[in-house]
Amino acid sequence: MHRIEDATDPASTGAITPDHEMLRAQHWSALGRLLVAAPDAATLAALAGVEGDDTPLGRAWGALGARAATADPAAIAHEFFELFVGVGRGELLPYASFYLTGFLNERPLAELRRDLGALGVERAAGRHDPEDHIATLCEVMAGIASGGFDASGLGCGGAGEAGFFARHLEPWAAQFFDDLSRAPSADFYRAVAEVGALWIAIETRAFALARAGAPATRAVAGAVVH
Repeated sequence: MHRIEDATDPASTGAITPDHEMLRAQHWSALGRLLVAAPDAATLAALAGVEGDDTPLGRAWGALGARAATADPAAIAHEFFELFVGVGRGELLPYASFYLTGFLNERPLAELRRDLGALGVERAAGRHDPEDHIATLCEVMAGIASGGFDASGLGCGGAGEAGFFARHLEPWAAQFFDDLSRAPSADFYRAVAEVGALWIAIETRAFALARAGAPATRAVAGAVVH
């Protein structure tokens, strides 16, 4: 049984995957880390070393790195609180159930738990959010892309990784990142939203091509961390 925090650590399983899939896993992992908690000083320093290529996604990563280079961790922690926690609730509710039904803990969560069970994934100790949180879904996608989680046994509406994405992210993730970009408290996270929106668009197109039988090539930015 895998725990969700293992999703971004392919070394823990001994999996060997192509470089392209590892780069995809890194994109998903980075988004998951930024959406599960406010970045600390070490994370911001790592982000500040990111250089993107001259693609839209690469430029978005470069802009996020530039923001991280001058960011105040305390200010970002306050921003994260206002966006996702709040007094009573944050400005956004980053859960599939809420976006798809208007309520928490609804059918999308039950369907996700079914698929997580098929993947052999359980919620990590200390995690109290429902599993349909956007950060958890990004972490699971990172685990599938890295080879840490085996999605070959997933069915019900689409096989494997493509089916997981189609069921649990494609219907709402783009809207979430659009909402994040326009949230009143968003500042640093507006740059995160730009990266997230572009990444979801790339993955959506690639999986659509795969379903149509075309090669599912992705224009993944060549981000380099110094």
